[in-house]
Amino acid sequence: MIRWGAVLAAVLASAGLVAPALQEPWWWLAAAPLLAVALTGVWDLLQRRHSILRNYPVIGHARFLMEALRPEIQQYFVERNTDGRPFDRDTRTVVYERAKGIHGEKAFGTELDVNEVGYEYLLHSTVPRPQLETPPRVRVGGRDCTKPYEMALLNVSAMSFGALSANAVRALNRGAALGGFAQDTGEGGLTSYHLEGGGDLVWELGSGYFGARTKDGSFDPHVFAEKAAHDHVKMVELKLSQGAKPGIGGVLPGAKVTKEIAEARGVPQGEKCVSPPYHRVFATPRELVRFMARMRELAGGKPAGIKLCVGSRVEFLAICKAMLEEGTGPDFVVVDGSEGGTGAAPQEFEDHVGVPLTEGLMFVHNALVGAGLRDQVRVGASGKVATGSDLIKRMCQGADYTNAARAMMMAVGCIQAQRCHTNTCPVGVTTQDPRRARALVVPDKAERVHRFQEATVAQALQILSAMGLEDTRDLRPRMLQRRLDHLTTVGYDEVFDWLEPGQLLAEAPKEWAHDWARADPDRFVPL
Repeated sequence: MIRWGAVLAAVLASAGLVAPALQEPWWWLAAAPLLAVALTGVWDLLQRRHSILRNYPVIGHARFLMEALRPEIQQYFVERNTDGRPFDRDTRTVVYERAKGIHGEKAFGTELDVNEVGYEYLLHSTVPRPQLETPPRVRVGGRDCTKPYEMALLNVSAMSFGALSANAVRALNRGAALGGFAQDTGEGGLTSYHLEGGGDLVWELGSGYFGARTKDGSFDPHVFAEKAAHDHVKMVELKLSQGAKPGIGGVLPGAKVTKEIAEARGVPQGEKCVSPPYHRVFATPRELVRFMARMRELAGGKPAGIKLCVGSRVEFLAICKAMLEEGTGPDFVVVDGSEGGTGAAPQEFEDHVGVPLTEGLMFVHNALVGAGLRDQVRVGASGKVATGSDLIKRMCQGADYTNAARAMMMAVGCIQAQRCHTNTCPVGVTTQDPRRARALVVPDKAERVHRFQEATVAQALQILSAMGLEDTRDLRPRMLQRRLDHLTTVGYDEVFDWLEPGQLLAEAPKEWAHDWARADPDRFVPL
């Protein structure tokens, strides 16, 4: 209210000076600046394009001044990816430009050091193919699935209502509907805000089973089946862990647990909402696989899958063994990299726990291939995915499709103020304060989400055509190169081991043999 009070004071003060100014021209020296501030403030409050100006009239223009100066000061704000290198063209700028529909070409070539250890690049062809006019889709659904879903190459990753404002959820969902891609609900429950925009949904359940839980916090199959039957719910997902905080469950600060959120999740209002680090519905790999089959059945045959940040190799291999013995399993696996995560988490977990996306993705892909299961299970990749080259690289590493959280938040207006956990988000994206959330105008931001996804997928397809390929399924590890040192650059097919179909079942290679032998479908073996 103080932010808007300054504008009101300027309006009243300038109005009071107009009459004297009409009598004595010298008064305009005082009235004109105040009038300019008042008019600017009123315009900022009424305009619907810039969230930060709706929440911070007048002073919010300082941000746009800084953006104008960015080329001279960006060295102080460079983000770095998991290899320690700057993002290509500063990923934030790329996302903002695409969301706003700004032409994204750039002069004077790359700003990256191509001789730096860890530098990666894709191999193009001398005979590029015509670019695909229609983006390909990925069919998700194994042999036990009766209602498979055609997944887009880039989708909205898991972000809950509660962590996000209602308007942010609305904008993401409406953007997904405009672009024909999917929105993951996050573990905070399936709410009316996810349903009103008409977008396709992946309904995620975490260990708190929010939205489908009994009073004591257990899984409620009847409520789950009723909600999963909704036409907009295309897939259901069980979250085992997430990149930002694997192994500790989820936390929503008490300040953000409003009456509305408490009712949606089935938890006390105003109290910190914690989902436990472990699940009640399974205790062994075999029980997990069986629960996947139960989720799929309760969902009426829709695809059921898991999301995890890879930890113990032995444990995931045990899940693969359980799938083989039970003859069923998840229809998809979403691999969340440890570098991902958009919500609040302990710094040590963000920086030091869990496997990064590159290694985790390739391990899951190879484990499924080696166990002879890859043709039944689709693999999604999530963790700082933001550009067309990110999509192509992840598919070279074994993914079928990708999800983005951070980039989607930027498309909907996030300026990375890093105040997500304080309920004081300056642009209304991660707050439950209605006065702050009003700054996010849903129709405008929905269109930005749509434009960002569409432009990013189009860029991926342009890269694909430059590589001489007609389909993302033709991508191979050798097409992605990495510099190992100042003299050596090799393809991913040489840097990492890649298993042949069923190789673990025949004779596990030396690097896999010990973990494969220890994997037990009836227990999660400690590290």
